[in-house]
Amino acid sequence: MMDRPITGGQLKDKSLFQDSDGTAVPAKSICHSCSKLKIFLGALAFSFFAKGFSGSYMKSMSSQIERRFEISSSIVGIIDGSFEIGNLMVMVLVSYLGPRVHRPKVIAVGCLIMSLGAFLSVMPQFLMGRYNYERITVTVDNISTSVSACSPAASGAHPFTDATETPSAMKTFGCEKTTNSYLWLFVLMGNLLRGIGEAPVMPLGVSYIDDFSKEENSAFYIGLVRSSGMFGPTLGFLLGSFCASIWVDIGVVDIDAISINPKDTRWVGAWWLGLLICGAVNFIASLPFWFLPYSLPKEGENENLKISHLPVQDDCKVDPPAQPQLKFSEAVKDFFPALKKLFGNPIFLVYIFLTILQYNSLVGLITYETKFMEQQFNVSVARAIFLIGVILLPITILGMFLGGFLIKKFKLHITEMAKFACITFIVAYLLNLLYFTCSCEVLQVAGLTAPYSGLKHLSKNSFMASCNADCSCKLDQWDPVCGDNGITYMTACFAGCKSSTGTGKNMVFRNCSCVEGQGHGLGNSSAVLGQCQRESCTKAFPYFLALQTICAFILALGGTPTYMIMFRSVSPDLKSFAVGIETLGGRVLGGLPAPIYFGALIDETCLKWGTKTCGGSGSCRVYDTKAFRNVYLGLIAGLRAGCCLLYIVLSVLIMKRFKPDGKEMTDIKNTERSTSKESATANKNEILPGARTSEESEETWYLFSLRSCA
Repeated sequence: MMDRPITGGQLKDKSLFQDSDGTAVPAKSICHSCSKLKIFLGALAFSFFAKGFSGSYMKSMSSQIERRFEISSSIVGIIDGSFEIGNLMVMVLVSYLGPRVHRPKVIAVGCLIMSLGAFLSVMPQFLMGRYNYERITVTVDNISTSVSACSPAASGAHPFTDATETPSAMKTFGCEKTTNSYLWLFVLMGNLLRGIGEAPVMPLGVSYIDDFSKEENSAFYIGLVRSSGMFGPTLGFLLGSFCASIWVDIGVVDIDAISINPKDTRWVGAWWLGLLICGAVNFIASLPFWFLPYSLPKEGENENLKISHLPVQDDCKVDPPAQPQLKFSEAVKDFFPALKKLFGNPIFLVYIFLTILQYNSLVGLITYETKFMEQQFNVSVARAIFLIGVILLPITILGMFLGGFLIKKFKLHITEMAKFACITFIVAYLLNLLYFTCSCEVLQVAGLTAPYSGLKHLSKNSFMASCNADCSCKLDQWDPVCGDNGITYMTACFAGCKSSTGTGKNMVFRNCSCVEGQGHGLGNSSAVLGQCQRESCTKAFPYFLALQTICAFILALGGTPTYMIMFRSVSPDLKSFAVGIETLGGRVLGGLPAPIYFGALIDETCLKWGTKTCGGSGSCRVYDTKAFRNVYLGLIAGLRAGCCLLYIVLSVLIMKRFKPDGKEMTDIKNTERSTSKESATANKNEILPGARTSEESEETWYLFSLRSCA
C-alpha cells in the first residue's frame, strides 16, 4: 500500500487498489466500478433468463424425447432427474467457496457448461439417422394404386413407404445399429451438465451483488435480476410449442407425404432444434462475465482513502472488502451445532417436510402435464406446451408477485402469513379435487377397450375376430385408423380393410369387414388414418384449463408467504444455512425421485406399447385414460393432502410461538425499530427470531418464484 503523500497531479497515475492477482488498478478506474456493477447486473439477468429458458424447454420436450428414443416414461423421469443430480454435485462446493473464487469467471464457466450440455443432448439426432415411425405392412395392387391392408400375404409383402424412408435405406438401417437404443444417454449426460453449469449462477451472482451494492439497493437489484429471469421459462415453453409442431427431420423429408399429424402419439417434433438455440443463448450469456473483475469497490460508500491531505470528491471510491478467512476445521466444528439448532426448531422441521411434499407434487405435475392433456383431451403436445407457456406460467408468476406485494403492503406478521398461506393452499386443494369431474371416456380401441362389431363382451387381448381372421395381422403394430362406427382399430389390417384411395394423410381405407357390422352395407364401410376423436373430451378441456388456471394462481398467491415463513422462524445467523438445507431436501427427496415414480406408475396404465425397429417395446401408444387420470391426479391429490395437514400443524406451531399480544411480539417490534439505525453486522446478534427488516422482506419474497420456475 502507499506510504507517502500523493499530489493531485499524481492521483491519475497511482494505484489505489489491487485485484486478486496482485495487479494494480488505477485510481481513475474506481469510477468505472459503478458501471461495471450495472454490467454485471445485466449479464446476470441474462444468465438467469438463459437457464430458465433452457430448463423450461427441456421440460416441454419430455414427450418428444420419449417417442424419438422409444423409451418409457420412467426413463424420461431419470433423464429429468439427472439435472438435479448434476446441480447437487457442485452446489454445496460452490456455495462454500463463495467469494474465495473469481465469481464472474466461475459463472462464465457455468454458462459454458450449460451450453455444452445443450449441444451434447443434440448429438443423437445426427447419429440416429431419420426417424421412421411405426406403420403397417400393406400390399400394392398391380392393376391400380390401391393398397390392401388385409391380405393373407400381408406378412410377407413389401412394406408401404412414405417420405420418411426409402427401400434402400430400410435395408441398410435395419437392426445394424442396436446402440441407437442407448443414445438417450447423450441427453441424460447433457442434462447432467446443465445441472452442473447452473449451480454457480444463483449463489455466486446474488452474493456478488450483495457484496458490492448499497444495502438499500441490494434487494432491488436482486429482485430485478430474478424478475428478468422469469421471462425465460415463458419463452422456453413457447419455443417448445413451436418445435413440437415441426417434424423432427425438417428440411430432409417431404412433410406433405407424412401420414401422421401432431396429435398422433407417434409424432416427434424437432426437439433438437430448440436445444441448439438454448446452447447458443447460454454461450452468449457467458461472454460478459469474462471481462468483469474479481471484486469492486462498495457502491456509494464515501470513505476517506489513505491519501495525505488530498480531498477526494468521488463517491464511488472505497477500499476493497477484505476477503473472509475461514478455516476448514472451524467450519466443520460449527456445522453440526448449527444443523442441530435448525432441526431442533419444530417450525423449521415441519417446514422442511412440507417443502419436500410440495416439490414432489410440483415436479410430478410439471413433468407429465403435457402428456396428461394429450391423452385426456385430444390436445396435441404442441398446443399443450403453448397453453402452459402463455396462460399457466404467467398467471403463476403474477400470483407470486401479488403474494409478495400483499406481505409488504399490509406488513404481515409471521402468524398472519401462516394463516394466509394455509387458507390459500386448502382452497386450492379443494378446487384441485374438481379435476376428477373433468372426466373423459376411454378411447374405444377394438380388442383393447372395446369389442369388435358383432361381439357383446370384450375378452382380454381379443385382438383377433372373425372379420379379420384371414388377414394375417401382426399383433405388435400400431398404425391406428378410425372406422365409420366410431371405433379405433390398431391398424387397417385389424379393421379388415381390403382397398384404399388417396395417399399420405388423405388415405382412406375401403371395404373394411370389421366396420361393416354397425349397420353399414357391404362394401360401403371405410376407415381413415388416425384415432377417433372424442368430442366430449374436447368440450371438457376449456373447463379443465380454466380450473387449472385458478388453482395455479391461488397456489402461487400463498407460495411467497410460505417461503417467507422460513426466514422469519430461524435465527438471523442461520438463514443462509436454512436456505441450503431447504433446497437440498427439496431437490434430493422431491425433484429427483418424483419424475421417476410418477413415470413408473403412469407406465402401468399403458394399453399398447410401440415396437422398436430391432424388436422390444418402445414408448406407449395408447393409455387407459381413466386409469391414467386416477394415477396422475391421485398422486398429486395425495401429496397435497399431506401438505394441507402440515400447513395446519405449521400454523398452530407459529401461533403458539409468535403470539400477537405476547412479550415476544413486543420485543420483535422494538428490535425492528432499533435495527433501522444499526449496521447489518450488528443485526445478526440482536434481532430476535421472527424479526425482519424491510429491506430483507423486499428481497426474499422473490426467492420462491425462482424455485418454481428454475
